[in-house]
Amino acid sequence: MASMANNYDVRSVAGWFRLIAIAEAFSWAGLLVGMYFKHLAGTTEIGVKIFGPLHGGIFVAFLAAALLVGIARKWSVLTWALALLASIVPLGSVIFVIWADRSGRIDGRTVAANRGEDMPNLVA
Repeated sequence: MASMANNYDVRSVAGWFRLIAIAEAFSWAGLLVGMYFKHLAGTTEIGVKIFGPLHGGIFVAFLAAALLVGIARKWSVLTWALALLASIVPLGSVIFVIWADRSGRIDGRTVAANRGEDMPNLVA
């Protein structure tokens, strides 16, 4: 459990990136619910008024954090493209972070390495 807490350490860019990805996913979900009530149910638009700007700000923060992590970890063009796609697809940011964590693209440790197993880092 201590290993998981280290993943969200706000003293690192990787920790901020993970937290922002989760916040981005929740704000997307909130915006989708707000859009349902505004456009399909036709009852209220308060959800869109709240979650629209909130999601917009967190979306920009996700892109900025991805930029910082990507530069630090020297991401490939494919990884950059997946991060950009993940920022657009609802809940994609969390899926991207899970994949990037498991493949060592965020902080250079793989899941096996986080468990203390001896596994080489194959990502440059």
